[in-house]
Amino acid sequence: MPQAPDMPRTLSPLRVIARFAVRLALLIGFAAFGSVGFGRSLAVLLWMSIILCALASLVRREPLFGAALNHWDEAVAFGALFALVHIVNDPA
Repeated sequence: MPQAPDMPRTLSPLRVIARFAVRLALLIGFAAFGSVGFGRSLAVLLWMSIILCALASLVRREPLFGAALNHWDEAVAFGALFALVHIVNDPA
């Protein structure tokens, strides 16, 4: 039985950035219809995205500080956005 050619483990940076932008647009869309308010909904969805990206990177065994963009980088970007949203939403 012939073997399939090895698929590249890394994606081009444009595809990773496009994937991040689409995910962010979906999160913003879902947060707009959240019953607890936009800011709190977006914060929860961003937190969930951090966890899911970290799990995806663990399952795919992606390097943490690799040269190519991967799910770890997306998790960090979602984490930065979460921190920004959390600071803006803080009523104190």
